[in-house]
Amino acid sequence: MADHHFTETHIPQQINYNSVPFPSVLFPNPTTTVPCSASLLVQTIKTKKPFLDSLLHKTGAVLFRGFDIKTAEDFNDVVEAFGYEELPYVGGTAPRTNVVGRVYTTNESPPDQNIGFHHEMAQALESPSKLLFFCEVAPASGGETPIVLSHIVYERMRQKYPEFVEKLEKQGLIYSRLLREDDDISSPIGRGWKSTFSTEDKSVAEERAAKLGIRLEWMEDGGVKRITGPIPAIRYDKSRQRKIWFTSMIGWEHAGNDPVNTITFGDGMPLPTDICHDCLKFLEEECVSIPWLEGDVLLIDNFAVLHSRRPSKPPRRILASLCK
Repeated sequence: MADHHFTETHIPQQINYNSVPFPSVLFPNPTTTVPCSASLLVQTIKTKKPFLDSLLHKTGAVLFRGFDIKTAEDFNDVVEAFGYEELPYVGGTAPRTNVVGRVYTTNESPPDQNIGFHHEMAQALESPSKLLFFCEVAPASGGETPIVLSHIVYERMRQKYPEFVEKLEKQGLIYSRLLREDDDISSPIGRGWKSTFSTEDKSVAEERAAKLGIRLEWMEDGGVKRITGPIPAIRYDKSRQRKIWFTSMIGWEHAGNDPVNTITFGDGMPLPTDICHDCLKFLEEECVSIPWLEGDVLLIDNFAVLHSRRPSKPPRRILASLCK
């Protein structure tokens, strides 16, 4: 496909599913003599929005590469060009900071830590439908953001572990996390309860938590145990008419959280360790891991694709925006 400003290109890391490339990769059209500026990309997104929405629905993720996007302000303009409504980051577990407008840092935990595969805010009552990432500073090495199609993971798990998947569908999962008072940036899930609920008042935190479907149990050290669920682990993607693996049940054993008790079935029973390990293997086998280049913008359908983070050596600065 090509139009006046975009050309759909193949790169080595892509995977084809039923002849559909994942992710889709858009470069500036090489035949145009107009510079590929941020303002031009913003204008093109606005005029080609139906095409881009259709492409995202078809592939699950779209990488824009080769455009002159240099700053957080440029990225914010790109985000706003899509016209998606903003979703505030309330109740999420990752430590992150607002940069400008609708742009935030991604998880601020140490770059040498791996972050497991997840749908953004899968444990919240309302999850973003779209995610946008921007590479402001490319990693010195590593630091990729692997992505994987959620329905492929579901199909592989259902094929090998039908009884386990059936139990997940019936019961859902309960997530329990220990939150400190203040942020702990040494952990990918180290957001403290004060910033999680935007208050220093415990009663206000309880009220806001309840609106998010979260129960709080206060600890003597000033921290709190947040309990969410049971919530669905398998969801149905109505727009694509398929089931998706909408859970982050592995890869989040941090900040004093016991991996056996952090995530359980809806009846409180622990998850089988061997099956969890197999799930992680499937995720790694099916994922696409594209090295970041400065200026890259990655648009993800959060109801179709899980993402993660590889360890890296600094510098690395990836920014993000969440959309309803």
